[in-house]
Amino acid sequence: MLFYAVRRLLYAIPIGIGVTFIVFSLVHIAPGDPISALLPNEATQEMVEQARREYGLDQPLLVQYATWLGHAARGDLGTSIGSGRPVASEVAGAVGNTVILAISAGLVACILGFLLGIVAGLWRDRPVDHIVSLITISGVSIPHYWLAILLVIVFSVDLNWLPPLGIGPDSSGGWRPDWPHLSHLILPTIATAAIPMAVIARTLRASVVDVLDQDFVTTLRAKGLLPRRVLWHVIRNALPTALAVMGLQLGNMLGGSVLVETVFAWPGTGFLLASAIFQRDLPLLQGTMLVLSMFFVLLNLIVDLVQSWTDPRIRRA
Repeated sequence: MLFYAVRRLLYAIPIGIGVTFIVFSLVHIAPGDPISALLPNEATQEMVEQARREYGLDQPLLVQYATWLGHAARGDLGTSIGSGRPVASEVAGAVGNTVILAISAGLVACILGFLLGIVAGLWRDRPVDHIVSLITISGVSIPHYWLAILLVIVFSVDLNWLPPLGIGPDSSGGWRPDWPHLSHLILPTIATAAIPMAVIARTLRASVVDVLDQDFVTTLRAKGLLPRRVLWHVIRNALPTALAVMGLQLGNMLGGSVLVETVFAWPGTGFLLASAIFQRDLPLLQGTMLVLSMFFVLLNLIVDLVQSWTDPRIRRA
């Protein structure tokens, strides 16, 4: 297990370097000039050139990449063009808020998806399976931003049960585990968890059905093994595939849903990315994308290790 973990960690290093290059390249390939968002329309050409030199945009792309990567390795992600604050501090606050939302939505999505997938797989082609299929198809098909708007209309505007916007009563403060702040978390959690819950449930249902059709399950039942013990073996064999999907979905939630966070004005990474895109704030955009990409790499590494722990065959592959 230790050798497998070290090998996967070594694989993650070149992947991380490749991710940094892709993030840097994609941002610079995009059309537009970030300096135009910083200077007024009446700025002279000399002012534009001076600003480009200050931000290092007059250097070749490879030189810019090497400089940016060197600073990023030391934790310096540059300075935001829009706010003038360090990108690291901007991203740190947004990541913290997104992690809160991702953990909440991830728990809801994984628990409900796991239960619905197991139930639908065990009672396939029965009414409960059709009900779960209807729920999961609806969850996958409904756009999460449309669901977010619908939740605001119903529960905030019509019923006035839950607050529609912000992270808490005091938007300038942080999030705390009390009811005023929890009430702001409920609607974003539902909107964010809908699609991952449906994906997890459908994947787990298919895995359970596939395992139930295998010969070893018939053998276990023929030997008189208790149903709960048979269920344990079914879940254990169906779990690796489900874990991979759970990891990807959790990574998507950590990445922050730009539209959901925008609808609810949740100050997370999605909201920050939207602001950076509209302001053409390259340092902020690069820093946010880099941190989120590293989250994906780290999360995939954790999922690989958990999969190998639940299924030793993966370590031998």
